[in-house]
Amino acid sequence: MNNIRLAPLLLIFAEVATKRSYTAAAKKLGISKSAISQQIKRLEEDLGQQLLIRSTRGVVLTSAGETLLARSELLDEQLNMAFKELNRVKTQPSGPFKVSIPPFSEKEVVMPAVRQLCIEFPKLIPEVVITEKWQDLIEHNLDAAIFGGDIKDCDYRALPVSSVSEVFCASSRYLAQFGMPKNLDELDHYKFISTAWHRPKIEVFDNHLENKQLISPPHSVKVNSLITALEATLLDMGIALLPEFIAQAHIESGALQRVLPNLRGRDWHFYFLHQYAGEKPQHITRFYQLYRHYFLKACGKMAE
Repeated sequence: MNNIRLAPLLLIFAEVATKRSYTAAAKKLGISKSAISQQIKRLEEDLGQQLLIRSTRGVVLTSAGETLLARSELLDEQLNMAFKELNRVKTQPSGPFKVSIPPFSEKEVVMPAVRQLCIEFPKLIPEVVITEKWQDLIEHNLDAAIFGGDIKDCDYRALPVSSVSEVFCASSRYLAQFGMPKNLDELDHYKFISTAWHRPKIEVFDNHLENKQLISPPHSVKVNSLITALEATLLDMGIALLPEFIAQAHIESGALQRVLPNLRGRDWHFYFLHQYAGEKPQHITRFYQLYRHYFLKACGKMAE
């Protein structure tokens, strides 16, 4: 016997048996008396026993009906408790919250967003994984991931965060020693800091992201992390193509200067990845809002 299939019938039976009335049960459940009668009949046929007897005084339970009621009268209450608990969990998210984030904005973006999330949802236990590599959400048990660049073919949902433009930079000390290049052709005569995420031919545009050119400057050093690229530039090791918002604070302090200020690299698009097809849990939505807010603030853009 498929007992799971009988669960809705047991709930209807328990309502009729408790109230001793088909009419009262129909009103409580919001269905017709005839539908109630049909469901009770189905239950009795499946069980092979009569459970209820209609009389002029209402409904009388058989011995089998009394036994079944003793086991099923709390089903409705237990279901209501289960759904209340689910709603409570939905209202107040708790437990682990694991997210993967690129390693360039922990101070200005990541931790302010995580801190505010913990204030709003104090029962969450965040785990922040800092990595430049693509992290599959399921494989790495992630609730969400921030990823910059071209997204791999996958079934995850991608919400836009923002885009980041690149600019040529060098330390003021390096430029004081070697001078400022006047055009792209002269870039070959300077030390260039190459990064792992740039292709062999680097895309260069004007400040309107038009008039694309491809360059392949010989490099004096190659790094595979953004933080290392920034440090190499600050340590006078050459010219680098850095995300503008990473370089901006150092440009304002005078430690770095823009090189070839009429040119810039490609735009890198950043996305918030999650795996929810329908409505997202509220803490997932909120973390996206917070991360995007602080990201735009760090980039000097106004949040939409």
